[in-house]
Amino acid sequence: MVERIKQLEQLSSPINPGAEERKELLNKVLEYSENFLNNINTLPAYVMTEDKGKGIYDYPFTPEGAAIDDVLKILKENVDTPGLNPASGGHLGYIPGGGIFHSALGDYLADITNRYAGVFFASPGAVRMENMLTNWMADIVGYPRTAGGNLTSGGSIANLTGIVTARDAKGIKGKDVEKTVVYLSEQAHHSVDKALRISGLAECVLRYIPLDDNYRMIAGELEKQIKEDIKKGLNPWCVITAAGTTNTGSVDPIEEICQIASKHNLWVHVDGAYGGFFILSETGREILKGLDKSDSIVMDPHKGLFLPYGTGAVLVKDKMSMLKSHYYEADYMQDSLDSKNELAPADLSPELSKHFRGLRLWLPLKLAGVKAFEAALEEKIQLARYFYERMSSVKGFEMGPYPDLSVVTYRFIPEKGDADTFNKQLVNEIQKEGKTFISSTMLNGKFTLRLAVLAFRTHVETIDTLINSLIEKSGMISNQ
Repeated sequence: MVERIKQLEQLSSPINPGAEERKELLNKVLEYSENFLNNINTLPAYVMTEDKGKGIYDYPFTPEGAAIDDVLKILKENVDTPGLNPASGGHLGYIPGGGIFHSALGDYLADITNRYAGVFFASPGAVRMENMLTNWMADIVGYPRTAGGNLTSGGSIANLTGIVTARDAKGIKGKDVEKTVVYLSEQAHHSVDKALRISGLAECVLRYIPLDDNYRMIAGELEKQIKEDIKKGLNPWCVITAAGTTNTGSVDPIEEICQIASKHNLWVHVDGAYGGFFILSETGREILKGLDKSDSIVMDPHKGLFLPYGTGAVLVKDKMSMLKSHYYEADYMQDSLDSKNELAPADLSPELSKHFRGLRLWLPLKLAGVKAFEAALEEKIQLARYFYERMSSVKGFEMGPYPDLSVVTYRFIPEKGDADTFNKQLVNEIQKEGKTFISSTMLNGKFTLRLAVLAFRTHVETIDTLINSLIEKSGMISNQ
């Protein structure tokens, strides 16, 4: 048996490379990544290829490993070339992700050391780091020391965690669901609807509160609807409001909404996945007044703090409410249960196994400093306003509401022909050109273009490039 075990040990040795092989692999990967970063300002924001990365299927897994040069060639041709380049400053569509260099170093260290940050017993330092980060977020929002939170994979899981916590905190049982009322906006992110379904609340009464001309929830209409529902014998439970909608970037009147909700004993959950971290900026602090009055909030560091995808966060004003919903018990984990000092992610979220996400946020905050993030967020707001003001004077373009944060909606109105068809062609031409990438949406039944400024590499030169392309391409289409 020992001989067989030794044989298996030898056969499995490629998964544990020695020092020389590690050095070679690191050098090759570092060369690849440095080449990417050194050329990032000239790489296209979007590339349309004929096979759309399908060529990766031509390289199936084999019994023996491949050379690192060959593997990186496959990666470049089939993954890092076709489609959207989210690391580009020209990524001005959807809500851009980040990918700052410091976070890559954090992920490398987290993966090498493989610290398990799920329970306190396994890695008290890692848990304390993540608690330190959520406490910092709670501080910038204005939550009290009773608050708690969790770093999640993104806004979807964060919204689910917040809504489940709200459900249990307000004592909503299965028998209550059909009379329980949720108040939200038609601009609410689709992950909110998904979270309600997953958490057993699909049969709740959904009240979509009317919006003003800037796509913000009208607080007076909210209170009117709550009062009507109370008269009908329904149970008003939760208001889901937005600190920057994904679609239009609009910020609801959060402070006023919280006052109304408090009067009627409703939970306020703020979806600030896109916009929450703008509270760090000078302009954002004024726009986002009232976050401290909410009961829970979602904020995505992979958006507002420019981190790599896979980094969301949820904060709850009363962390014991999170514990009530997400605690665990298991015989095989009795060691960890007996040695708790601080609440850990496994206590406060659906996850048990999890990546050590804290290091990818802690390291850049320590190395770059908070002031750099504050300045970058303020720059993005000002870039959106710059685009709005420049495009307002360009003949043929119709602008949407003045931006609350860093999303601008707009469209071209041709002198003849269908405007929707024209704008579909315009967005396709911009994407095909690849210098910048913009996206589109439907607003009030009209095909509308979107600018979303949140990539940390986006600067005034990038916006000027887009403006020039929009003018050039709209003129070209008009003359066809």
